[in-house]
Amino acid sequence: MNAPVAIEYRPPGPVAADFLRSDAFVCGIRGPIGSGKSTACVMKLLRHARRQPIGTDGRRHARYAVIRNTYPELKTTTIKTWSQWVPQSVGRWRDQGPPSHHILDAGLDLEVLFIALDRPDDIAKLLSLELTGAWINEAREVPKAVLDALTGRVGRYPPVRDGGCVEPQIWMDTNSPDSDHWWYRLAEEGTPEEFAFFTQPGGLNPGAENLANLPESYYERACAGKDDDWVAVYVRSEYGYVREGKAVYPEYRDSVHCREFEISRSLPLWIGLDFGLTPAAVFGQRTAMGAWRWHSELVCEDMGAWRFGELLRGTFAERYPGIVIAGVTGDPAGDSRQPGDTDERTVFQILNTVGIQAIPAHTNDPVFRREAVAQALNRMVDGTAGLLIHPQCRMLRKAMAGAYAYRRVQISGEERYRDKPDKNMYSHVAEAAQYLMLGAGEDRTLVAPPVTSKRLDHNRRARGRVL
Repeated sequence: MNAPVAIEYRPPGPVAADFLRSDAFVCGIRGPIGSGKSTACVMKLLRHARRQPIGTDGRRHARYAVIRNTYPELKTTTIKTWSQWVPQSVGRWRDQGPPSHHILDAGLDLEVLFIALDRPDDIAKLLSLELTGAWINEAREVPKAVLDALTGRVGRYPPVRDGGCVEPQIWMDTNSPDSDHWWYRLAEEGTPEEFAFFTQPGGLNPGAENLANLPESYYERACAGKDDDWVAVYVRSEYGYVREGKAVYPEYRDSVHCREFEISRSLPLWIGLDFGLTPAAVFGQRTAMGAWRWHSELVCEDMGAWRFGELLRGTFAERYPGIVIAGVTGDPAGDSRQPGDTDERTVFQILNTVGIQAIPAHTNDPVFRREAVAQALNRMVDGTAGLLIHPQCRMLRKAMAGAYAYRRVQISGEERYRDKPDKNMYSHVAEAAQYLMLGAGEDRTLVAPPVTSKRLDHNRRARGRVL
């Protein structure tokens, strides 16, 4: 048994204080870097735990999930913030599986589970947990499907025999996302009942919060050498988009490659698919002159293969009635069972049962995938860009503009980036477009892997086929 943890904390400003006291079922705080958002979330968790009823053993029982989009960020940022206030030497700390912290003292039995969304086993665990509450750290990087799932998991611990849960809550913190994000829609376009959102002043504002805990001229120095988009999001706390890392497609120019166009009823349609937590599809055509037109996208959240297949079939029937399908090509990883699946069939087999004859791409090499798209971006066909994206492809357009990127590696002396693009909410639709291009043979001019008999058979079957 541990002695109670003594913490001295004062909210960094009135907005953080209002967020801390809020009893809303879902509440979020948005602000600039350095504004004390994450620490306020740690304090909200501890405050919430102390408000639970006393059980038959004389302790307050509470269990929380702390969510981050990737394990490296969970470990280096979220857990580090938690440990600054609740040292791992207090109670029992575990690194195995999802990291967890169990604190047991004379009046409290507290369990905190740290879950990363890039670990399939952790996600499966999240969907089966019984929780008192949850914290989503840096919510702009997390799919809304996770928030939706958590609303059904909180309030289920402790059991009634130990007093039950008082006022189940989910709280979130984030730097400003862009105006296409689910946070913006919930906070600015119609806040649901029992939701509350709090916005801290910008760092250069006279009312900026947490200045007493920051170095002198912190925000002025943070602005040095940054473009206005970065300053708007990270310092002024305004909604906007900031390119992170190194863009996968520096060839893309929105002013050149994005414009409205009509779908051709005489040309066949190519479809690319990506699977996972956020399955996606891209629909496009190749003109007789060899120019590409990506016309629409389908991006889903927290959707299994069968439901995605049904939606894909319905979307095609609604948008492209009577148009012939040239080919449907997807992520080769869908040709094997996924960890934790209860269905014995592969994703491609499941899609086939709902009438979608898709095949895996003949390669998953990121170089071939990138170049299959980059070659089209670099072409001019009859005075027009060799690849055009319709403005209705909102997620894909943003992905191409830099949201689909290689993450910077922290190495002193020079800028280096990871070999593979970072997984985020934009990567799925970008990779669906890559599979579309591979299925259409856009990598043939490269030194490509041998074409398999499966792919040749598929191409023969695809001619003249309609979903």
